[in-house]
Amino acid sequence: MRKLILIMATGLSAGPALAASGPFISLGNTDFVVLVAFLIFVGFLVYVKVPGLLGRKLDERAAGIKAELDEARALREEAQTLLASYERKQKDVQAQAERIIAHAKEEANLAAAEAKEEIKASIARRLQAAEEQIANAEARAIRDVRDQAVTVAVAAARDVIARQMTAADGNALIDAAIAEMDAKLH
Repeated sequence: MRKLILIMATGLSAGPALAASGPFISLGNTDFVVLVAFLIFVGFLVYVKVPGLLGRKLDERAAGIKAELDEARALREEAQTLLASYERKQKDVQAQAERIIAHAKEEANLAAAEAKEEIKASIARRLQAAEEQIANAEARAIRDVRDQAVTVAVAAARDVIARQMTAADGNALIDAAIAEMDAKLH
C-alpha cells in the first residue's frame, strides 16, 4: 500500500514537471486540469457523504453478515439440541426395545416350559390310558381264557359224566338239585 501511495505521489509530482512545458498551475496544463477535476470529484463525493454512506453500507453489510452468523449459530445450537434430543429418544427407544425383547424371551421361555409340562401331562395321560387299555385287554383275555376253560371243562365233564353215568343216576342228580333249589328259595 505504501508503494502504491509513493508511486502515485511521484507520478503526480513528476508528471507536470516532465509532461508540461509551461507552469503547472495553469488551465492549459492537462495534468493540472485532471488533478483539479479529480479533487473536485473527491470533494463532491465527500460533500454528498459517499464515504459515510459507503461506511454505513459496509456496516449494514457487516451487521447483516453478523446477524446471519448469529442466526446460523442459533440454528446450529437448535440443531444440536434437536440432535441430542433425538439421540436421547433413540437411546430410550433402544432401551425399550431391549426390554420388550427380554420380556418376549421370558414369555417364550415360560410358554416353552408350560408346553413341556403340558406335553408331559399329555404323555402321562396317554400312558395311563394305554396301561388301562392293556389291563382291560389282559382282564378280557383272562376272562376269555377262563370262559374257554370252563366251556372246555364243562364239555369234558359232560363227556366223562355221560360215559360213566346211567339214566337212573342222572335222574337222581336232577331230583337232588331241584330239592336243593327248592330249599334255598324258600
